[in-house]
Formats: sequence, structure tokens, C-alpha cells
Amino acid sequence: MKKLLRKTTTKPLTAAVLLAIATHVAAQDTNQAPPPSNNTKNLQAVIVTGTRAENRTDSTSLSPIDVIPASALQSTGSNELATALARLIPSLNFPRPAATDTTDSQRPAQLRGLAPDEVLVLVDGKRWHTSALVNTDGSIGRGSAPVDLNTIPLSAIDHIEVLRDGASAQYGSDAIAGVINIILKHGAQGGSIELDGGQYQRGGGRQWLGSANFGIPLGGDKGWLRISVDDGHQDPTNHGGVDVRYPQLGEKQVFGDPSISQHNVFLNTQYDITPNVQFYAFGSYHERDAISDELYRNPYLYPSSVKKALSAIYPDGYQPLLQAHSTDQALVTGVRGTTDGWRWDVSANYGGNRVALNTLNTANYAFLHDFGYTPTSFFDGIVSAAQEALDVDVAKDLSVGWLPNPVTLAFGAEYLRDTYSIRAGDPDSYYVGTSGASGGAQGFSGYSPINTGSWSRSDVAQYVSLETNLTDKLGTSFSVRHEDYNDFGNTVSGALAARYDFTDRFALRASASTGFRAPSLAQEDYSQIGSLYLTPSSAGPGIAPGVYQTGLLPVSNPVAQLLGAQSLRPERSHNYTVGAVYNPIDPLTLTFDVYQIQIYNRIVLSSTLSGLNNPVIVDYLAAHGITNIAFSSAQYFTNAVNTRTQGGDLVASYRSDFGNDGVLDSTLSYNYNRTQVTGVAPNPPQLQALGLELERVSYRDIKGLLANSTPRSKLIFNENYTLDHWVFNGNLTRYGSFTAYSNSTYLLNQTFSPQWVLDLAGSYNLDNWTFTLGVDNATNSYPDKVIAANSTNGTIPYSEFSPNGFNGRYYYTKVIYHW
Repeated sequence: MKKLLRKTTTKPLTAAVLLAIATHVAAQDTNQAPPPSNNTKNLQAVIVTGTRAENRTDSTSLSPIDVIPASALQSTGSNELATALARLIPSLNFPRPAATDTTDSQRPAQLRGLAPDEVLVLVDGKRWHTSALVNTDGSIGRGSAPVDLNTIPLSAIDHIEVLRDGASAQYGSDAIAGVINIILKHGAQGGSIELDGGQYQRGGGRQWLGSANFGIPLGGDKGWLRISVDDGHQDPTNHGGVDVRYPQLGEKQVFGDPSISQHNVFLNTQYDITPNVQFYAFGSYHERDAISDELYRNPYLYPSSVKKALSAIYPDGYQPLLQAHSTDQALVTGVRGTTDGWRWDVSANYGGNRVALNTLNTANYAFLHDFGYTPTSFFDGIVSAAQEALDVDVAKDLSVGWLPNPVTLAFGAEYLRDTYSIRAGDPDSYYVGTSGASGGAQGFSGYSPINTGSWSRSDVAQYVSLETNLTDKLGTSFSVRHEDYNDFGNTVSGALAARYDFTDRFALRASASTGFRAPSLAQEDYSQIGSLYLTPSSAGPGIAPGVYQTGLLPVSNPVAQLLGAQSLRPERSHNYTVGAVYNPIDPLTLTFDVYQIQIYNRIVLSSTLSGLNNPVIVDYLAAHGITNIAFSSAQYFTNAVNTRTQGGDLVASYRSDFGNDGVLDSTLSYNYNRTQVTGVAPNPPQLQALGLELERVSYRDIKGLLANSTPRSKLIFNENYTLDHWVFNGNLTRYGSFTAYSNSTYLLNQTFSPQWVLDLAGSYNLDNWTFTLGVDNATNSYPDKVIAANSTNGTIPYSEFSPNGFNGRYYYTKVIYHW
């Protein structure tokens, strides 16, 4: 830990003190020591994340919290919520993978380098639902099905609170890395209409977005309704290269962001039933059509069995396209009020995501061989996920005679039900035949009936928490939560936090907690099983010809269990955070927090267990009753890994008021983060007994996807200058180095250099209008290109792990009318 502290407190901390930097617009961690009674910093926002008390502010929080206003989100050139957050919070990573099926259209975000599904997302304090898609490719977040942040429009958001601490004891599953709580705009007053447009300097990617947000009064002054709508489109980008083997083909591989069209409506309402009782509701409907590019099929490499017929359809080769039509909807309704000092809230919550998949501009070789023709587009199936929740929350500030300050007692209960389903595609999307030609739609084979099903599970939880200032200088909180899942049983989490203010300008804070993450239904039940036919010539010595299945098996599958799969258990964590808050002068604030997160029984997607058509394996499966289906390879989810994450967050802030010459708000924020795999479960005894030299978790996962394939450090330096009608914003980000690992040989591992990215924008306010011109990545910085051996013969020149993508300079403009 001493070594870690040295690494995170040298040059960045010195620079922070010398430059005196601030968090106003970039709104990093604005935690400060409690101000003097007559200090103007009493005007601090009351926070609602990680606390049940009514008077806890961002300046007096017991744990590190970033409070990010809508103005900070809008100061970036992006209309994606997750991208905007990643440009403001150094501990958030949001890479832009390409050629990874649907992962490039529903991209996962990481907090503190952990899995995307180890951060909990709330909207107005209510648990938000996850995506139906499972990331099964080799990109960051492999094996997760997290929340799709980009379904929530920026125009509906008032501010965001990001709790950078374990919070399972307060909120339940998924809150191991922290909590992102999206606070919606409230009230009938004010509104805006906005039109944005932009274009990358090269490679395409033109995009536009129109949005509106406004309020309507209900029943006089008794209530209000806020409506947010947006509609937008982005063209695909392309940074693919030429196949070095066949340069005469030119640049055929399209490699970049997908084409996306989306439509969104978000409603938020509140109505006073009585002076002390309110009805509230909010909900959304989001549609997204995304078309992602798969790998280009080279005409010189067509299989001989279908080459003539396929060349007649695609004489110059072809690139399959995966179309994902995502429908996302949510509705939260509730009643809250105050009775004899007791604050209570009863709510019902529904959210769901449905994704219909189609493969376009493609072919099924087995179908083409057997029938002389092939469809060129296929319906591949539908995946759906949904959550239903009932919550009761009660809190009251109690006076205890022997304590100087009231104690906030909070308790409640939650019923949570999750569902997941897979629907099969059309038969031609997964047709295999018996010719030995490759079966299934090229690019993405459809779900067959063996993949389909509907699953559900329920959970009942109870929690209690206590929070108080034991003295005027010492604040404390304690929480405990019990959960009972009907698929894996009970779990209990606890949290303890404290903060001591030595003076009005200096405080220390610390927290310790246990946490958990329940395995998702997608991890328990998702399957993507394809088939292939081995002819006598292709089967190999001792291998019987015939149809063999391959792919991802659910842990309940008998074959998976015979290969060592077990029912998934919850991940468990121990979280520790220690930090300091220093406010030496009114304009200057410094915060520094170090943390350690240990996760046990971490759920990962296993490596591919190949060679299952070996006669020894076939006999072993047959001895256990598996005679009607043969497998060539398989993989499954498993609790196979323990990890330890250590890191530190530094935020320094300064506000310079030049009077008539304007105001300069500055921020320096820095995150150092390192994850190590501290233990890997031994191979299941079944595999050992069979003598298979297979690894359940691969070298690439252990060293890369779970550890070093995300930047170890990230530095953000923001300047925001306001003068009369003008606002100028500059944001400089340094992404640290990262390493891409190869499963074939360590000689193909590649460490990528740090990258600096500069974003600039200027705005002019004229009456009710705001006009903005901006350029993201003004210096046109690109990440290192991958080495030749990893470039897919030159067609894919950039790494999918690149934290800022590989699209280069982006010009944009915004016009906003607000009232």
C-alpha cells in the first residue's frame, strides 16, 4: 500500500496544489470539510446517494461522491451519457470496441476497472434494469450484461451522483464498485430545445440529435409533468485497412462505430395528494436500431464446396452486418410522504430490454450447398430481460438524549423479480445440413430451439441503517442488509463509515464494507449453441463424422456439468476506503482517497474447452447418458477467480474570480487503478480425470481482460472560463498505458502508449439562445496501431481496448433555445 500511495501522490498532487485547480464545471468530487457557519460554501447540494439523512451534503459526505451537474454533461461534445461521464470521471472507463457483434452498440462502462455489472445504476434512487445482451466477445466487460446508460437522455437529467464506494449494504446486488444515481429534472418551470450536429475529420461518422425538455403544471401548483424527447442518428465510421495478402481488393474491411438511429421519450411527474403525501411516477421508452459490421469475407478464401455459387452472389466478397433492434422501457410509480416525522416511500418498478437480431448481407453456406441458393438476410432471434421491484423505505431523525445530534434511523424491504428469455430465429439462420459446409448465418448464427427458454427468479431483501454525528466533529453511519434469493439462498452485507473533521478545513474519512453481486439470469441461463457437420475427411483420425455442437452452455446443461460447470454463487467483496478532504482557502479544495476491493468467487466466462469430440470424451459423455448429441467444444460461466483492486482518486479544485474580467473554474482529477487476479480455482476434477490439457480461465483473461487491458491511470485537467456572454471550455485527458494479451503466445502481447486527448468548446449566450462550436480530440490524436501479427492481415489496425476509440478529430455545433 505504501508503494501505491507514493505512485498516486507525487507529481499529480504537487501539480494540484501549485495550479490550484477546481471542480465546478467538470464537477468531480466536490467533497469538502464542513464550512464555518458564515461561510458562503453553506450553499452546497444535498445528496441522496449513500445516505438516508436529509441534511447530508456533498461537502460533508462520509464517502467519496462526484456530483455532476447537467451543465458539465452538456459541456462535452457527446450526446451519449456514458461517454460524457467518462470524460468527467477519471475512474470511469468507456472504450469503443468494433467488430464485436452488438457490444459496439450497447457498450459497457467500467468503474474502478471492475466489471460493468459490478456498478449499480439508479434513477432517482430506484434500481434501473439491465440490458438483455450478453457480452461474449473478447472485449472489455466480457461475460457481463450491464445497464445500458445511453438509453437515458441527457435532456432529462438534472445532475448525477456517483458514489465511489461499495454500497451493497444500502442497495443490494451490483454495488461492489459503486453507484451511479441519475437525478431527473423536477418541476414545471423551464425547458429547452436543442439541435446538435457533428462530423469526424475522416472516416465518416456524421451525426445529429434533436431534443426537447419542458414542464407542464398540473392542478395549479399541486403537481407537474416533465417531458423529454430526443431523436438522433449517427453514420458508421470506418478505419479499416487493406488486407496485405490481397492488396488488389482495396479497403474492404469496415472497422469502426456502428450506424445507429434512436428515438427516446422520458416522462417524470409528481402530484400532491395532500400537503404531506405525494404521488410520483417516471418512465421511458427508447428504441435503437444499430447496424454493426462483422468481419469481411474474402472472395479468394471462399470454401471450395460453395465457391462457384457464392461468387455469383458476392463476386467481390462481402461483409456481414448484424442489426440489433433494441426496445427499452421502464415505469416507476410510487407514493411518498411524511407522517409524525416518519418519511416513507412505497414504489413499484418495472424495466425491460428486448433486442431483436438480424444478420444482413450474408449467407448460410450449408443452406447454399444443399439447396442451391441462400437467403442473404436472416432473422436470428430475440433476447429479453426484465425486472420488477416493490420497495418500502422508511426513515426518521430520532433525538437520543445522550447524543448531541439526532440519529437517522432508516429501514425497508424490497421484493425483486428478474426474468430472462431467448426466442429462436428462423430455421435458415441456424441450418447446418450434412455436407460439412459451414452452417448458420455467416457473422452471427441464429438462436436455435436448443438455446431457447424463459427463466425467472425472485429476491426478498430487508435493510436497516443508522447515521449520526456522534460529536460535532465525528460523523458515522452503519448499515446492514439481508437478501434471500430463491436460486442460491441468503446473503448478508454490512457497511461502516466515519468522518472526523479536525478543523473546518481538514477532515479524514474512512469506510469498510462487505458486498455481493448476484449472478445474473443471463449468466445462469444464456446459451449460444451452434452446430457444424464433420465429414469423414474433416473429422480426423478416430473422430466419427456427423453433427457436432459448439458454443456457450448454461450451467444447468448436463454436458456443461459433466465438464465441471456448477450452479453459480454470488460474488462477494470486501471494500476499504481511506481519504482526506482539505480546503486550505475558500477557492481551493483537495480530496484524496485510496481504496482496496477484494472480490471472491468472481464470475467469468470460461475459455473454450475444445477437443470434446475426442473418443475419450465421447465415451465419457455416453457413459453418463449423453448419446444423442455430440460436442466439439464448449464454454460456460464459472465462479473461478478472486481479484484484488487497489487504487487512488485525487481531485483538486480552484475557482478564480476576476471580477469584471470573468470567472475561471479549474479541475485536476486523477485515478490510479490496478487489478490483479489473486487466485484461480483449479480445473474441475472431471477435466483433470480426462487428462485434457485445458484451462478453465485463459491467460488473456487473467492478465488482460480482468487486469491490464484497461488504462492503469487516467488524468483529467479541465478549465472553464466565463466572461459576460461567453463560455470557453477546455478538457485535457491523459489515458494511461494498457496491454492487450494473446492466448497463443506472449510474443504477441502488446503494450500501448499513453494517449493525450484535448477537447475544446466555446459558447455564446444571446438572450434565450446558446450557440456552441466545439472540437473533440482537437490534436487529432490516435492510439498506437496494433502490431502486424494482431491486425487480422492488416484489416483491423486499432485495438478494441482503446479507451478513447480511434475516430480522431470531431467537429460539432449546438444550438439551444431555453426558457
